[in-house]
Amino acid sequence: MFMKPLWVAIFVGVCVLKGPLHAATVRIEQIDFDRVVTVHNTPLELYGVGLLRYRVVFRAYVGALYLGPEASADEVWSGKTPMRLELEYFWPIRGEDFGEAAAPFLKDNLSPEEYKRIAERAAQLGGLYRDVEPGDRYALTFIPGRGTELALNGAPLGMIEGDDFASSYFRIWLGEKPIDKRFRDQLLTPR
Repeated sequence: MFMKPLWVAIFVGVCVLKGPLHAATVRIEQIDFDRVVTVHNTPLELYGVGLLRYRVVFRAYVGALYLGPEASADEVWSGKTPMRLELEYFWPIRGEDFGEAAAPFLKDNLSPEEYKRIAERAAQLGGLYRDVEPGDRYALTFIPGRGTELALNGAPLGMIEGDDFASSYFRIWLGEKPIDKRFRDQLLTPR
């Protein structure tokens, strides 16, 4: 009869001594993102999460930015730190729309010379996208020295070579003129 309260007291005492329990995920808009993902034996840590709204009212998708161990937002453009951007969608989107939507943001964030250097590879990546339904999740992962991998719901769709490509393509969400500044700022704010 006295055992149950004793076990509760022991559990509470252990929790107080150890500090707060940390969840393995972070939740935003009822969507969970892991705090750590492993890419080619490298753990990437959740840096920031955000919600992108379309026309202020409609939830388009949520995202999570992961960076290499002990990396900061300043290193996003270095081409030396691995990173991943995961996006989970609230609405269906046709695959061909992804590539078409990327071009204007790339042009806004890159010089004409920079855009010319990556345009063909951006078109290749655009051709990898598939239709998504609500709940589908894309992951765009940069692995220094290897390239940028696109995966849908955990299944790799292809890899685009070049550290310069990743630095350019991630500007769609993280650049000076991103798809949405609030979303960018949320992703670049450490959790």
